[in-house]
This record gives sequence, C-alpha cells and structure tokens, in this order.
Amino acid sequence: MSLFLSAFYFPGEEAESDFMFGLKTTYDQSVYPYGVLPKAGLNEIIFRPVTILYGGNGSGKSTALNVIAEKLRLNRSSAYNRSRFFENYVDNCRATWEEAIPRGSRMITSDDVFDMMLDIRALNEGIDRKRETLSEDYYALKRERFQVKSLDDLEHLQRINQARSKTFSRFIAGESGKSVRERSNGESALLYFQSRIEMDTLCLLDEPENSLSPENQLILADFLAESVRYCGNQLIISTHSPFLLALPGAKIIDLDNHSRIVGSWTELKNPRVYFDFFKKHAAEFEED
Repeated sequence: MSLFLSAFYFPGEEAESDFMFGLKTTYDQSVYPYGVLPKAGLNEIIFRPVTILYGGNGSGKSTALNVIAEKLRLNRSSAYNRSRFFENYVDNCRATWEEAIPRGSRMITSDDVFDMMLDIRALNEGIDRKRETLSEDYYALKRERFQVKSLDDLEHLQRINQARSKTFSRFIAGESGKSVRERSNGESALLYFQSRIEMDTLCLLDEPENSLSPENQLILADFLAESVRYCGNQLIISTHSPFLLALPGAKIIDLDNHSRIVGSWTELKNPRVYFDFFKKHAAEFEED
C-alpha cells in the first residue's frame, strides 16, 4: 500500500477569524471557502492509503477535497465552486508527503461523470440525426445513374455499389457509426472510474456513488480496494455509500460529528438507517 500525501493542514478557525476580521465582514458565500471547515471542526487530516470524509450535504466534504486538489495542482475536468478568496485560502494551507505526488494523480467528481453521460447522449443524438440523412441517401443512391469521369468519383461509386449490394439496415449500420447506448448510465459511470484511475497515483473521489446502482457500487468498491492493495494507489473519498465506507482499512472522518475519527463504519448514521430498515423487514426476506 502506498502513501503519497501524509498530511494536510487547513488554516484553522483562529486564522480564518483573523482573516475575516481584516475584511470587516461576516462569513458568507462571497468569501468561500472561508467559514466552511471550522464548522465541521476540520483543521487537519492525517492520511492512510484510504481516507474517507463522511457527512451530510453542506458539511464541507467537497470543499475539503477541492482545496486539497487545488493545493496539489491535481488533474481535474469539471469546474467547481470557488470565490475570489479561494486562492488566498489555498495559499494558507499546508501539505506534507512521504513521496512526490505522481503525475497521473487526479480528482474525479460526480460532475465529471455527468458530463461524460451528456457527451454520450450528444454523440448518440448526432448518430441518430446522421441515420435519418443516410436513409434518404440509401434510396437515392440505389436509383442514381452515375458515370465515373475521374479518380475523384470512385468514392461516390463505391457508395452506390454499397447501397445496391446491401440491405437498408446493413447500409445504415455501416455508414452511421456505432451507438454507445449498449451500456447503461451506471455501467458507463463505472467504466469512467476504471479508465481514469491510473496505477501508483493519488486519487480524490467526490461522491463516486452518484449514478451507480447498489450492484455497481459494490463493483466500484472492489475495484478501489484492489487498486489500493495491488496497484499502489492512495485514495481520498467523500461518500455516503455504505459499500464504500466499508472499504478495508479505511480511515473515516465524520464531519457531522466535529470531524471525529470513526472506529467502525457501522457507527455512522447512514449505514445504521439501512441496517434498521432491513432489520425491520427481515421476515419478508426470509419468506419462502
């Protein structure tokens, strides 16, 4: 197991208060990310190969990951929430590491996955529009009388021959390109993580369970566990998912409880809700 980033230190409540006093204003969104993490009691993180930030919406999980990613200049795709004070905040953070952060290290967010799905949808819509045009071409080519006058005409003659020798469906399939609809959104999201996480890198994952069914969350959890155990990855994850919270050896920080280090993922509120629900309905599962 690898450990690239060993610790990260945020400015802390006192430093943030001094900064805010200097601005002679109060905490609000205009000075984001100032004022967010002190509410969660998050002043520092000492990392393990797998470190998980747990907490409800607005607890600061994504803010912490964004700050770490910016401080380390990690690769990322989607834009993220920031203000004109963001760089000042990052400058007042400090990181220590055991090894240099590898070049392929990155942050992956649920927005990245959503953007990928929109790209797939746009691609499929483009293919569908092309197919509508090709259906008109097919019948026009079959009827066309054409005489080759130069080498430049050979390509068009080839299309005529294709239309005359193939059925409508085979002609359209051959000319339009293959749709990528064969995969569900969840399968595409899972493939996105598997293709973006390189060996021997530091990866920050912001709520990767979004868009994933429970079955695919289990597959992702197994993939992440193996990437740490066999591929030398270090992971920092924000999540509510019980399947990811149960990653072996993970250090879990509960931002809903003043950034307490959790002894076991089973103590957390979200997994307990699932447990109590299924316990209540256990008899229904046991019916023949």
